[in-house]
Order: sequence, then C-alpha cells, then structure tokens
Amino acid sequence: VGAPHLQLTAFALGTVGWILCTISMGMVEWRVWHVDNTTFISSGVAWVGIWKVCFISYLHVSPGYREQFCHKFSGYESFVPHEIYAAQGLLLIAMFVGLLGLAATIFALRNVYMGVTHKTLTTPFFLVGGFSYMFAGLCVLIPVSWNFYSVTHNRSIAFPPSYYMPSSPVAQEAGAAIPVGIVAVILLLLSGTFSLSYRFPGAANTITK
Repeated sequence: VGAPHLQLTAFALGTVGWILCTISMGMVEWRVWHVDNTTFISSGVAWVGIWKVCFISYLHVSPGYREQFCHKFSGYESFVPHEIYAAQGLLLIAMFVGLLGLAATIFALRNVYMGVTHKTLTTPFFLVGGFSYMFAGLCVLIPVSWNFYSVTHNRSIAFPPSYYMPSSPVAQEAGAAIPVGIVAVILLLLSGTFSLSYRFPGAANTITK
C-alpha cells in the first residue's frame, strides 16, 4: 500500500487549522475600537471579542485585572449583535467538527500504515475527515467574514452603561483574531480537499481491466 502523502499533508494542515480556529475563538481582538473619551478607556483603544470586551483603564474599576478591565457577555443579551452570537456558535461547532475530522484521519492513516487492506476501513474515514475539515472551514468563514463586514462598515454596538463603552467608536479596525481565522479557513479547506482526493490502492487497476 502506497503512502498517502496528500492525506498526511491534510492531517498536518488540518491540525494547524484546527489549532488556529481554537486560538481565534479565544482571542478578544476581533474588533479594535478607537474612542475619544479616555475617562475610563485610558489608552483610547478597546477590544471587542465574541465572549467579552476589554480595555486598559488607569482607574480602579476592576481590581485584580492589573488595569485591564474586561466585561464578559453573559447569556443572551439583546445589545450583542447577531454576528457575535453567530461566531460563538459556529466556532464551537467548527472546533468539535474539526476534532472529529482529525480523529477520522488519524484512524484512516493508522490503517494504511498498518497494511489494512479493507477499503471500508480507510476510504470512508478519509471522506469523513475531508468533509469534516470542509464543514469546519465554512463554520469559521461565516463569522470571520460577517464580523469583518461589520468592522469595515463601522457598525456600532449599544453597550449598557456598566460596560463603560461608547455605542459607537471614532473608528474601528479588524483585530488579530480575524486574520488568524482567515488562515484557519484556508488550511481547513485545503486539508479537506486533500483528504477527499484519496483513492484506495487497486481501484484504478480495477477500472482499467
């Protein structure tokens, strides 16, 4: 049985893509807001993530955070825009589906390198891995694109007074989480394409006879 080089590459790319997906989900730098009122936001910059919003404050508004004040989004709050809720759900789905793809690919590669000759123990698992990677990539692409669209159109968020955040920034830009998510999408889609290209050895010979 020949070594499935593309599928090994798919596993490597899928692993990195899944890690980047997980990293982007945990980052707070999805949107970078520039504000003019520095009474509480001392640096004039705030970071809006999909789980919380943070900024540097020299006032003692949050002892223990070492001057970084963060407010987590709890439950369903009406002021949180749809693209943030979509990002929360879709990135969690992407993380679990991507993990499923990695597990399926590992099992298929194990069978190939152990010389398992049963097609049903290799090809279906490469297919599961490939479709899982593709689906995970799409689950990351949607929130990344949606939030990037909101950034480019300088969309506002009606934060409650307890957040010490203005409803609209002077300007905003895409934070580091968005390019990390874009790279994750590219790697996951590539790994899915490579996994789906697997052909069981002997299938081509059977066709030519």
